[in-house]
Amino acid sequence: MTVRVNGKVVTPSGVIRQGCVEVRDDRISAVAEYPSVQDGHWVVPGFVDMHTHGGGGHTFTTGDADQARAAAAFHLRHGTTSLLASLVSAPFDLMRAATTAFAPLVGDGVLAGIHFEGPYLSAARCGAQNPEFLRDPSTDELNELIKLGDGAVRMVTLAPERPGALEAIELLTRQGVVAAVGHTDATYEQTVAAVAAGANVGTHLFNGMRPVHHREPGPVVALLTAPNVVCELVADGVHLHQGTLTFATGTAGPERCALITDAMAAAGMPDGEYELGGQAVTVTDGEARLARDGAIAGSTLTMDAALRNAVAAGIPVPDAVRMVSTTPALAIGLGDQVGALQPGLRADLVVLDDDLRVVRVMRGGDWVE
Repeated sequence: MTVRVNGKVVTPSGVIRQGCVEVRDDRISAVAEYPSVQDGHWVVPGFVDMHTHGGGGHTFTTGDADQARAAAAFHLRHGTTSLLASLVSAPFDLMRAATTAFAPLVGDGVLAGIHFEGPYLSAARCGAQNPEFLRDPSTDELNELIKLGDGAVRMVTLAPERPGALEAIELLTRQGVVAAVGHTDATYEQTVAAVAAGANVGTHLFNGMRPVHHREPGPVVALLTAPNVVCELVADGVHLHQGTLTFATGTAGPERCALITDAMAAAGMPDGEYELGGQAVTVTDGEARLARDGAIAGSTLTMDAALRNAVAAGIPVPDAVRMVSTTPALAIGLGDQVGALQPGLRADLVVLDDDLRVVRVMRGGDWVE
């Protein structure tokens, strides 16, 4: 069965104003001009969120498979057709249990993988991470999790200044797991060493990092200027000023900037009291902060809103689409499967109206209810 989706089609090489995406079974079979089509809705690749902790009242951080399914379904309705389930700093028993619970969901395609944000992070830059669980990287722990997940563990965020971090980065890289630098008080030189060891993602750039100083540029400058590093950006208007968002994008380019949600359970939910990694979170006017000290505690963002916010900040639609789909897919090793409207890739696409709001979502050739 062949399905054709017509409109302004955004491809890696630009916009086909009168375009058509042809889908056969679960694959894109053709992308072409279709001159009889009037300027219709935007047709963009399914969004790829490489960093999210939950949404729709459900969380990934407890390692509960039912919660994970529900959180993934919530984000799917907002156009996210591939996502990593991000955990926060936790005891090793929980990390192991979550890996066991989530690996079948990765096998089923509900999740694209597991992301451990911590616990190998800096106490000085822990943000909303629970300081009780922070510790030095352990290659024994990582080896066990990677073996247990059998391909499910896709990314680990750590602070390169902690003892054992470079060995951990080298191990992750050898095993095909993305090593990300984040929640770090590292110097510029320490960050450069981490990149040399194999780290190739900057976790929510600027946030949870030593700030830039003209005599000590720190991790932000090291990551922004490293040609092989993809920098995560949270375009929610809380984590980053619009000027910072456009500065980072202009510096690294949309090929190295990935929009993420960093969403927690409160995404899509009313203001109120929530929880993240065992810590109380208060959401006011859609802004999530720790009850204990007011630190930003993830976001209530969805990827469609991140796209709209990036375009509102002045980033052209094709570049913003690359940042929500193609760049994150490539960063986590899924670029040969998803992230672009190209023949042979999985038929994941989002139809957006002229206000960039979701009209329909297709995943694997099937329209999402």
